[in-house]
Amino acid sequence: MRKRASRDETELDGEGAQLSSSLVRGLGILRAFRPGDLSLGNQDIIARTGLPKATVSRITYTLSALGYLLYDKDLGRYSLGPATVALGYSALSSSAVVHIARPLMQPLADLTGAAVAIGTRDGFNMVYLANCRSESLVTLRLNPGSYLPIWKTSMGLAYAAGLMEEERTSLVRTLQEAEPDKSAMIASAIEEAVSQYARLGYVTSFGAWHSYIHAVGVPFRPRDGSPLVAITCGGIGEIITEERAHAEIGPALVAMVKALCDQLEGNPI
Repeated sequence: MRKRASRDETELDGEGAQLSSSLVRGLGILRAFRPGDLSLGNQDIIARTGLPKATVSRITYTLSALGYLLYDKDLGRYSLGPATVALGYSALSSSAVVHIARPLMQPLADLTGAAVAIGTRDGFNMVYLANCRSESLVTLRLNPGSYLPIWKTSMGLAYAAGLMEEERTSLVRTLQEAEPDKSAMIASAIEEAVSQYARLGYVTSFGAWHSYIHAVGVPFRPRDGSPLVAITCGGIGEIITEERAHAEIGPALVAMVKALCDQLEGNPI
């Protein structure tokens, strides 16, 4: 079974002399936990990381002792511990982009009846950093920590469109190596996103990930050196029609990102 590749495996090759293999493997085990996982057994972790059983046993024992994992002796399963949760919340709370973006995201979610989210890349996927929902019963129910594919979603395509050309070429190559049978589709989707972003200032995705989901995305690269992020507004096709995406939601997202940039730089809105 192919393990889920992560950033430390795909982008740190050639730096082995400077890396701690135990740390890389420990972080890989923590990354094995996905949204919706209440707990994982040793076999689950082995399957998701590709690590040997003895290595998993040794590292999970250490992570449990440090509070990053909790071990249920009766079930023989692990769950994320308070130290991991605290670390995640500390990272989010220290992000000025996320902190300032949220009050701008909620009004757009309420206006559109959809979900507005901010995310960034993690390996082959995009990961939600924060999201705001409307009161609609049919809004998307993804949460911070949720993963989305890059080349099939507006969040991933917006992120790709916001990259420098060299960075984008590297991303396309990485995605194609992971899914060689989809190479042409990946290149075409990202090329179209780049063209759309240049023309419109935003990108769209209509049914590429799930047939019933439509979404619009905009990249945002903070000038303080923080990582590139993408902000999206998405929902079911009945709420976000293609006409509404272009007439209302795309321009609203562009305006929201402009307001976010102004606030981060201390400019009056």
